[in-house]
Amino acid sequence: MQISEELVRQIAEAVIRQMKAQNTQDGLDLTPSGNVKNTLLDLPDVAAVRKQVRELASGLGEDDIPSMAGRTRINERKTDYSSYPKAEKGTDPKEVVIGVGAAFQREIKKTIGGIPLEEVLRNVKAGIEEEGMVPRVVKILDTSDVGFMALESAKLAGSGIGIGIQSKGTTVISQKDLYPLSNLELFPQAPLMTPETYRHIGKNAAKYVKGETVTPVPSVNDPMVRPKYQVKAAIMHIAETEQLSPELGIIEWRDQ
Repeated sequence: MQISEELVRQIAEAVIRQMKAQNTQDGLDLTPSGNVKNTLLDLPDVAAVRKQVRELASGLGEDDIPSMAGRTRINERKTDYSSYPKAEKGTDPKEVVIGVGAAFQREIKKTIGGIPLEEVLRNVKAGIEEEGMVPRVVKILDTSDVGFMALESAKLAGSGIGIGIQSKGTTVISQKDLYPLSNLELFPQAPLMTPETYRHIGKNAAKYVKGETVTPVPSVNDPMVRPKYQVKAAIMHIAETEQLSPELGIIEWRDQ
């Protein structure tokens, strides 16, 4: 199966940029004289990354990622949301807004860990409702950055608390008056998240609304996750970003 080498190059570069940024955040020395020896933290070999991209793109067990044979983008078509109502700021002080990614439930059906996105939403909403709060779902079409997604959701919520969920599953709880790079809780390792994790996220978001003392959702950390899922995460992020329509901003999302 012939795959666009331009798309392979694009995804490979995205993977390397992401890993380089993460290593820099971790305070690692990436200069030639650096003494970092842990292979899990080294920058990936470009040829190896391209090989993984080709395997994923060829559909080798990755039925939740579209075939990219001969394409220059992951999805040939872009979904038109122009007929959807624009999301308005809520007035209910019990309202928690869940902002989902541009490819959510359309181009991408499951998280990077394989959880159906309908199940993700069902659990987050259930967690919010169990605490007596009211969930509302919107689709964010002007950014694919989960921190900004969560903040925009919080600004729309009557309570000022919002949850951002990328289609690959990465999630953030935010508050309307926080800076974009700040948050109440961050869940970066989507491959390790379970339906119960998402339910707990919903419960915690509701507790922030009520002003209760909140115990952060326990996070599981596995150093093998990043190198194992880096390429798939980049593919899913590119697929999400392709679906952005900044001119539409944020829409009400009722296709759940």
